[in-house]
Amino acid sequence: MLARIMLLAAYAIGYNVLLGYTGLMSLGHALFFAAGMYGTGLSVYYWGFPPAPALAVGIAASVLLAAAVGWIALRTAGVSFLIVTMMFAQAFYLATLYFNTITMGEQGFVLSAQLAPLRLGGRDFAFSDPVVKYNAAFVVFALCLVLTVWLTRSPIGRILVAVRENEGRTRLLGYNTFNYKLLALLISAGISGAAGATYTLVFAYVGSSFASILYSIYPLLWTLLGGAGTTLGPLVGTAAMTYVVDIASELTSSYLLVVGAALVALVVWFPAGAMGHLRSRVWPWLP
Repeated sequence: MLARIMLLAAYAIGYNVLLGYTGLMSLGHALFFAAGMYGTGLSVYYWGFPPAPALAVGIAASVLLAAAVGWIALRTAGVSFLIVTMMFAQAFYLATLYFNTITMGEQGFVLSAQLAPLRLGGRDFAFSDPVVKYNAAFVVFALCLVLTVWLTRSPIGRILVAVRENEGRTRLLGYNTFNYKLLALLISAGISGAAGATYTLVFAYVGSSFASILYSIYPLLWTLLGGAGTTLGPLVGTAAMTYVVDIASELTSSYLLVVGAALVALVVWFPAGAMGHLRSRVWPWLP
C-alpha cells in the first residue's frame, strides 16, 4: 500500500507542477501516466528490456507525447485547454483498446515472467521482493519531490508562478509564456511518466484502465485535496484519498460517490486544500 501511495503521489506531484505552479488545469494527465506504463511495459514484454532502459523508454514516451499534445493544446486556455487535453487522453485510451492484440486491452498483461531483476553494484534486486518495491517507490517519490522543490525555487519556477498569476503581464515583461507553459507541461509529463513507468516495474502489470478518464480525475482530486501549489499537498491528498477509496470500496460498489462528495466538501470548506489551509492559517512557512 505504501509503495502504491508513494508512486501515485509522485504522479500527483507531476500534476501539481502544471496546475499548482503554472495554473493550467488538465483533464488528460492519464495520457502521460499511461504512456510511461506502456512505454516500459511493452519494451519489457516484447523486447526483453532490462528495468533501467525500460524506465527510460517510458519517461521518453511521456515527454514526447507531451511535446506533441502541448504544441496544440497550449494554443487554447481555460476550459478549452481542459477539454482538448481530455480528448487527447481519451483518444489514447481508445487506442489501447483498439490495438488489443498488442496491449491486451482492459485485461492488460503481466510482466512477472519477462521482468529481469534490477542490477546494482553487482547485485540483483527482484521486484517481487516487497523491500525492493518499497525502496524503488521511495526513491522515485523522493527524486520527484526534490525536483519540484528545486524547480519552484529557481528563476524558472518563479516565472511559472508569474504565468499563473497574470500571464498577460508576464508576456509584457518580455517572457515567452508559451515556451514556459510548454516546459511546465514537459516536466509535469516527465514526472508523471516516471511514476507510471515505476508503477509498471514495481507491480509488473499494465492495463487500459490506467489510461481511462478516472486516472485523469484522480490527480486533480489529490492535488486539490492536499493543496495545489504546495510541496507536500499531493502526498497528503493522495494518501488521504487512497485510504478513503479503499475503505469505501469495501463498503459499497458506488464508492465514486464518496470521491464526488469529497470534491464538493473541498470546494465549499477548504478551497485551498489541506496544506494550503494550514499555510494560510497556521504555518505560513510551509513550502
